[in-house]
Amino acid sequence: MPLPALADLLDRAHVVALPLTTRFRGVDVREALLLDGPAGWSEFSPFTEYADDEAAVWLAAAVEFGWMPAPEPVRDRVAVNATVPAVAADRVLDVLSRYDGCRTVKVKVAERGQVLADDVARVRAVREALGPEGRLRIDANGAWNLDEAEHALHALAEFDLEYVEQPCASIDELAELRRRIHYMGIPVAADESVRKADDPLAVARAGAADILVIKAQPLGGTRRALRLVAEAGLPAVVSSALDTSVGLSMGVALAAALPQLEYDCGLGTASLFAADVASPALRPVSGEIAAGRVAVDRDAVAALAPSAERQRWWRERLERCHAVLASGPRPEDD
Repeated sequence: MPLPALADLLDRAHVVALPLTTRFRGVDVREALLLDGPAGWSEFSPFTEYADDEAAVWLAAAVEFGWMPAPEPVRDRVAVNATVPAVAADRVLDVLSRYDGCRTVKVKVAERGQVLADDVARVRAVREALGPEGRLRIDANGAWNLDEAEHALHALAEFDLEYVEQPCASIDELAELRRRIHYMGIPVAADESVRKADDPLAVARAGAADILVIKAQPLGGTRRALRLVAEAGLPAVVSSALDTSVGLSMGVALAAALPQLEYDCGLGTASLFAADVASPALRPVSGEIAAGRVAVDRDAVAALAPSAERQRWWRERLERCHAVLASGPRPEDD
């Protein structure tokens, strides 16, 4: 589809700032720009530190979801995991109480300013809360070097890890770590090595991952993400980028359309917000989320608007990213 005119996007744009119940990814408030598109509400919410070229890919995803029908689903509900930020072990139960019926938990580890003992205590608390039957995965966001990752996984293996997500930053490190820990039976999942790479398929070609973690916005939209999974030939987990319920509905549309879905998806993160733009918010019920568009509460959108300065910042960012898309090939044309 043609790129909508900038004036049309700006007319449909609404900037929101959602407070979190727990500090996550270094932020206490998550900002996003919502678009009231002709096909339904969509979201443009690249993290504030991202440069325009990278953020423009997120805009392509927002345009696709707001101006086109979602891909044809093969399931109407998607099982999701709970997400535990890098909190103290004594706060784990409080975080988990916000997730209804999730059988899988992803735990953030390798937080700056913390040590491995903090990770072990947090993961132990989650395993005790889940019991032996629950599924437990960890996410280091590429913060460990190769030796640190190997050492950490030895310390955490007793908790029966479903997989480790992005333990190291580079593809070469992932491939070597995967070789080193093969005997431990802990699969390696790649996130940043997919969504932040010039070539999202490089990690699969290098044999550096067992699982791909995919996100609709950073990959340029649901259709491009579906093609990537098909070409990679690896199992996929659909995850969020700390989206509002609108952005989460884009992720659920992607997960619902995947031909195969072996793992619970990281799409339950609306439970980390103290307020949201949808009524009801897209939170898990009995560990699942229904596919489909969310009902956006316009009063909530207005109430969650940030300062005029922050709104101007996002609208100017939208203009710059629109110019990037207008001047070159779109992500879906790769």
